[in-house]
Amino acid sequence: MTSRPAAGSVWHGRASHAARSVTALFGRKLLFLPGTHLAAVAWNPGEPVQSGPAWLHALRRLASGSALAHPWHYWWQAHYVDCLVDTGRRELGSGATPAARFNGPGNPSAGQLASRLVTGIRLRNAFTFVNNYYDDMAWLAMATLRLDALAEETRKPGRRRNARVRKTLVLQFDAASTDDLGGGVFWSKKRDFKNTPATAPVALFYARTGQRAKAQSLLDWLDRTLFDLEQRLYLDGARLDAAGTVTVDRAVYTYNQGPVLGALLELGGEANLARAAELVDAVDRHLTVPAPGAGDAAPRTVLRCDGTGDGGLFTGILCRYLALAATDGRLPEPARATAARLVTDTAQAFWDGRRTLDAGTPAGSHPGRSVFSLHAAQPADQTYPQGAVVELSTQLQAWMTLEAAAAITGS
Repeated sequence: MTSRPAAGSVWHGRASHAARSVTALFGRKLLFLPGTHLAAVAWNPGEPVQSGPAWLHALRRLASGSALAHPWHYWWQAHYVDCLVDTGRRELGSGATPAARFNGPGNPSAGQLASRLVTGIRLRNAFTFVNNYYDDMAWLAMATLRLDALAEETRKPGRRRNARVRKTLVLQFDAASTDDLGGGVFWSKKRDFKNTPATAPVALFYARTGQRAKAQSLLDWLDRTLFDLEQRLYLDGARLDAAGTVTVDRAVYTYNQGPVLGALLELGGEANLARAAELVDAVDRHLTVPAPGAGDAAPRTVLRCDGTGDGGLFTGILCRYLALAATDGRLPEPARATAARLVTDTAQAFWDGRRTLDAGTPAGSHPGRSVFSLHAAQPADQTYPQGAVVELSTQLQAWMTLEAAAAITGS
């Protein structure tokens, strides 16, 4: 009698498959520089395959300027770092040996690749980690914090460079956390809009680095200013115009709920944990759509997705923090079960809807790799049919979700 594989091992394999697919389709060195890594913002399966050695391809790209011609999405790369850290933690759970590496023993570990990626981000960002958007910088600061924790767990020294990254960026966060509008964090250097996308990840970063009073102050501002009492979800932001009038942007996005949830769990305490459980329930009630193939007899749901571009990351970010809620024993069991169901059902939909690349197609240089849908509720054959250009953000989203499912089932 053949036994069924444990759920944890199934999701481990699926998450590793997503890691291999994304790094194969999008990952590359920055120009021809050794020790660097970066992700292209899009993968075009129609691009002709060039012959010749890798250094010649890089030289051609440098000469044409194509390596720097694409739009620069700093925060996409920050989430790429986070995904690689997720993969690195699973490698650690498998023994952290070369044989456990997600892409084979002859390739870099996920942690090594993440470190090269941080180097690539600095070089591509004009030799600095400072950016015009405070939320972008917060995501990278948290990713490097997790990367150093991974290095410590693998008994390898953390990169002093990562500490310098955070030392530089925390000055930015302190400058953006002002009393204007009663608190909160500015979104950009324009300093006319304070929002959940910047305030929540900065609060989470403060909480994880021991600055608990600052973190709680930011959460308190979110509760006073941007918490919608009817939906029990967090609104997007508050804008201050030249006349001193405050206008609240009432849009509700999936990813805004994620880092708030993370900060609530990190700080803990009765009030924060009660709000975290409430937030999980609100996400389930307001931010889900029918699962693919779900009929009236089994009304399953998955988390809604927000398309391409920046929106292609949103649901993956939420899943990362729902996974923390699902495994946090301080939360009531119903909240943990809801968080786990939302993540695993959404991950299952992404997995079932993937499109595997065939060696016989124009994209046949990557046989066995997969393209994931930009919507969990639709298959990739519909959202990314053969020949379509695929955006990095949407593939990171599916990868994050699969990693979140692996974290829950393997805990």
